[in-house]
Amino acid sequence: MTDDRDLSATAADGFPTGSGGHDPEVLRQRALDALLTARARTATLTDSVDEGELTAQHSPLMSPLVWDLAHIGNQEEQWLLRAVGGREALRPEIDGLYDAFEHPRSARPSLPLLAPAEARTYASDVRGRALDILEAAPLHGGGRPLERAGFAFGMIAQHEQQHDETMLITHQLRTGPVALTAPAPPEPTDSGTLPAEVLVPEGPFTMGTSAEPWALDNERPAHRREVAAFHLDTAPVTCGAYQRFIADGGYTDPRWWAPEGWDMVREHDLSAPLFWHRDAGQWLRRRFGVTEPVPEDEPVLHVSWYEADAYARWAGRRLPTEAEWEKAARHDPATGRSLRYPWGDADPTPEQANLGQRHLRPARAGAYPAGRAPSGAGQLIGDVWEWTSSDFLPYPGFVAFPYREYSDVFFGPGHKVLRGGSFAVDQVACRGTFRNWDLPVRRQIFSGFRTARDA
Repeated sequence: MTDDRDLSATAADGFPTGSGGHDPEVLRQRALDALLTARARTATLTDSVDEGELTAQHSPLMSPLVWDLAHIGNQEEQWLLRAVGGREALRPEIDGLYDAFEHPRSARPSLPLLAPAEARTYASDVRGRALDILEAAPLHGGGRPLERAGFAFGMIAQHEQQHDETMLITHQLRTGPVALTAPAPPEPTDSGTLPAEVLVPEGPFTMGTSAEPWALDNERPAHRREVAAFHLDTAPVTCGAYQRFIADGGYTDPRWWAPEGWDMVREHDLSAPLFWHRDAGQWLRRRFGVTEPVPEDEPVLHVSWYEADAYARWAGRRLPTEAEWEKAARHDPATGRSLRYPWGDADPTPEQANLGQRHLRPARAGAYPAGRAPSGAGQLIGDVWEWTSSDFLPYPGFVAFPYREYSDVFFGPGHKVLRGGSFAVDQVACRGTFRNWDLPVRRQIFSGFRTARDA
């Protein structure tokens, strides 16, 4: 997941070009809104449970919620107060406790962590100082690299939202009483008339970005990619479709599985997505403390890359490459441009995508017609993170900024790329170029997939 990429390295020159034309006051307001939105969500996630739940480790895969809370404050202190503001360190003695690389998640409960009240006070104290720095920062194209276009403030807002997503995963893993509620997402209006797949024609397109002011280093630089023609599912694979894979012996037939995936199935006796179980002939799932029937027309969730890959093989298809996914999501053949989002360049609205924890589940397949791409594919932003077949690798001309540990140390065949965000992702950390990555065994994340085939 994107939450444990430590932000504690020293800032360096290397801010990508393309941000100098952004109005400083517009960016200042955008940064303020993003920081306040993130902090309100952090409060929702941490105020909804008692102190014991905050300090408990609900899964060895995750940190105690109170660790995330103080880590958010510590990273904001290091980057906004110290690196941008030049302020003296408030709590230098805790830097090591909240270094994600120094302490694995499973070991964090044994650390002398700040207690919930102290963590809240610390994060609040840092935030007050950070907002003072934001008010005075120049944010123009000629400033220091971290300040240009408000990059450091956008980076910290994204970091907090990424930890909010991680804390929401912890809420899903915890077994206590229901703590979070949200309305259901909108119903599809024309799903019955949608084609099963769309054709994306061959040809070049511009992948990545050199102009998005808060894009992170692995999204840069923009570059041309040639993509052969392919067919792509119009919507993510649904729970109903995935049940047919299960019923056909998908978890008992090694033909469909990569060797490491088959080892995982046997070692953990897997037979369905995480949080599913069978009762009286019906598939049920646990979702944020509620047990409910698995909805057949909702995108499948909590599947690993190995499960997604096995389903695609069983269906006679494959997972799309990262370049295929981005072309289907961004390329506008009428203009030859790559859009910021499938629907255009404007920021997401609630009518276009399921983002920001407005709903605690994906919308049903075919929802959000206003968010469809020129290719005809829908729900490419929000709902579920979508596994691709691609390893996480740098783009040509990649430059680490502002520290190696965000992306560079993760490049290689060990991590697979996910695209598009989920209902748990805020718009500040989700765009057409945004790249997430994780180990192919991960199932607790809000991950689904769609499939492709050659044309």
